Amino acid sequence: MKRLACTLLALLLLPGLLPAASAAGRPTFGVTFDGSAEYLRIAKGTDHGLKNDYGGPGATTGTLLDSQDREVATFVTAYADDFETIVRVTGYADGRTSADIDHAVIPALGLGYITLTRENSSAYFRIDKGSGQIDPHVLKRAAKGMLYDAQGRVAAIYSVVAVGAAESLGFVTQFARGYYAHDVRTGDITGYFDQIIQGSGFSNFTYGNLVMIAIGLLFLWLAISKDYEPLLLVPIGFGILVGNVPLPLSIFNSVSVYMIDPVSHEYVFNTGSNSVMGMIYFGVRSGIFPPLIFLGIGAMTDFAALLSNPKSLLLGAAAQIGIFITFLGALALGFSPQSAASIGIIGGADGPTAIFTASRLAPALIGPIAIAAYSYMAMVPIIQPPIMKLLTSREERLIRMKPGRKVSRFERVAFPIGGMLVTCIVAPGGLPLLGPLFFGNLLKESGVTGRLAKTAANAMLDICTILLGLAVGASTSAQAFLNTRSVMIFALGCVAFGTATAGGVIFAKIMNVFSTEKVNPLIGAAGVSAVPDSARVAHMVGQAEDPTNYLLQHAMGPNVAGVIGSAIAAGVFLGLF
Repeated sequence: MKRLACTLLALLLLPGLLPAASAAGRPTFGVTFDGSAEYLRIAKGTDHGLKNDYGGPGATTGTLLDSQDREVATFVTAYADDFETIVRVTGYADGRTSADIDHAVIPALGLGYITLTRENSSAYFRIDKGSGQIDPHVLKRAAKGMLYDAQGRVAAIYSVVAVGAAESLGFVTQFARGYYAHDVRTGDITGYFDQIIQGSGFSNFTYGNLVMIAIGLLFLWLAISKDYEPLLLVPIGFGILVGNVPLPLSIFNSVSVYMIDPVSHEYVFNTGSNSVMGMIYFGVRSGIFPPLIFLGIGAMTDFAALLSNPKSLLLGAAAQIGIFITFLGALALGFSPQSAASIGIIGGADGPTAIFTASRLAPALIGPIAIAAYSYMAMVPIIQPPIMKLLTSREERLIRMKPGRKVSRFERVAFPIGGMLVTCIVAPGGLPLLGPLFFGNLLKESGVTGRLAKTAANAMLDICTILLGLAVGASTSAQAFLNTRSVMIFALGCVAFGTATAGGVIFAKIMNVFSTEKVNPLIGAAGVSAVPDSARVAHMVGQAEDPTNYLLQHAMGPNVAGVIGSAIAAGVFLGLF
């Protein structure tokens, strides 16, 4: 054990030791970004006679013309390879601008119409060292390194474009989050060994990553050891580990769920690169996975308990009070109406509904909202029993309910059809969730589409759950996730879940005041749509008082009603905002 601890300590110290040891010998230089410089890429190179002599007299010069072959500007080559060349504009003719440029010509080489593309000129910078000050074997084209701000923090990574005798040219390949050209002061050239070190996870590891990895391990422990929502927490927990593997700046955009936006230099969802995790997360960000999961839920849900006791629909509706109270609380804390609505849906204890609502109204909050929703769903056996016992007496928990009536096949088939029409007319915004939910149930109850129902309830539901859980977990990168906003969302989520549980129990007690057939208030807690866990918890709490009192079938009515209720609430918010 002692040896293992020493090994872990050495691994933690490694990122601080290796870069420091290798940094001493790195060539350093000053950096200047010239906002007035303009660079173009032309489709001719050294094979066509162009010369490489950055900053020297041998560099090839030429002319930029408009579409009528009139002179617009002159240029000089910065670097030429076999097939194309980077050129810098050296001056414009009177009254002409870059908007007039159409093509280039180099009369001295007999080159007429040369096509060109505009470069991101703001990414080019001058290096105040050349081959005369730094070994040409070190300062050479395509050499890489880092740029630093005045405090020595990494601001960007770059590549050398051209080398001159006294000055060289570099190109920023990626700015770090929150840094811009005006922040850069110095740079260095990184050798191959340094690049290996800097490209490892050790040198990019932060305490935030350590915290999130601990949370991921906690999720896996709860799922595997405690059997808390394993189908959800295992993919999410492992996704958290994936999302918090420290990524070097050079590959961040091509691996992570996030990317550093080239304009704002802030984290945004990765939709423009070839990141595999970004592609998987597209199913979450675009709202594809939640409706497909609802289709599977519908195909495996039995609404007979609800149909046999329609009053349980009221209990499911009452439990949605947590959504609206949390919505008001989030507004009071300064969240926008769209963000507050997305946070409020956590009170429905329905992960796919919360994710879908956030994807439409508050995409930046999908990660914390999804983690909060699924976390509280997994903790149903921990959170609900104390609230249920606090709000009920032993006599109330001992109430026995009459068995429900038998539901006919006609009712089973008619319910998903009528339910879809009624709920979607009331809340059209919920159609993407309610439509698949009732369609899946119709596949199950029709009796003629068994293969489709089986596919929806098994293979498709499992595939979407795996991908959604993994992608949501991977979106919890410490740099984007660990902030005050996420903590507030978790706190509001706890309030939402507790209030929803209390709302269902209290409404069941109110029903008993006016009803001759008493309802066990415990089943009101099942009105949150954590199917079937909240129904099972209501049954277990009841059996703790009377082992012969079977509440599960009665609790399933409010439970499935809660699924419908939370989707309707989401539809209302989507219609409003």
